[in-house]
Amino acid sequence: MFLFRKRPEMPSPAEALPGRPTPLPTAETHYVNGNPLKGPYPPGTETIVLGLGCFWGAERRFWQLPAGVFVTAVGYAGGYTPNPTYEEVCTGQTGHNEVVLVAFDPAVLPLDSVLRTFFESHDPTQGMRQGNDVGTQYRSGIYTNGPAQEATARAVREAYAEALRERGFPDVTTEIKPLEHFYFAEGYHQQYLAKNPGGYCGLGGTGVSCPVGTGVAA
Repeated sequence: MFLFRKRPEMPSPAEALPGRPTPLPTAETHYVNGNPLKGPYPPGTETIVLGLGCFWGAERRFWQLPAGVFVTAVGYAGGYTPNPTYEEVCTGQTGHNEVVLVAFDPAVLPLDSVLRTFFESHDPTQGMRQGNDVGTQYRSGIYTNGPAQEATARAVREAYAEALRERGFPDVTTEIKPLEHFYFAEGYHQQYLAKNPGGYCGLGGTGVSCPVGTGVAA
């Protein structure tokens, strides 16, 4: 029967759920490091929003980086519905992706190193899925702030695509778009795997190294 399952497709703006005008309640501080989830962030901090499958495991991968990350948060981006709920996103009718906001110090952790972690932590060739998690909310995506971030993201994507091609993988499907809105997810989703260490984590990479990014600066 699975042969006849409808393929996940993005809704049009006219088809998207209406959402709501007010943000959903969420946590005030990061459960792991105590930093303010919505800021203010320290001077010089950059933010980027990344989609790489179920956001529970994805967020943990970034807060566990050894240095340079001020805060992480999970939310929704890349779609149409304002202030969506988790349940609405899971219907596929908001157009949103499950994403992680990473606030980082580029003097300590360069953007290309953040993106190396991103690409090595999932399979960016799977389209609207990650492993057994199927749906538009699991697509690979980078949502940038400004042209410099976009240029870096495109360069890293191409470098990793070439590395994957050499190993026989299909084309990379990672979308790169300017960030229009980041909607913080409900409080219970924030740092979920720190609160629930035995919780579900569907994160998995290709085993192919991304040939850019040098890690934490000396």
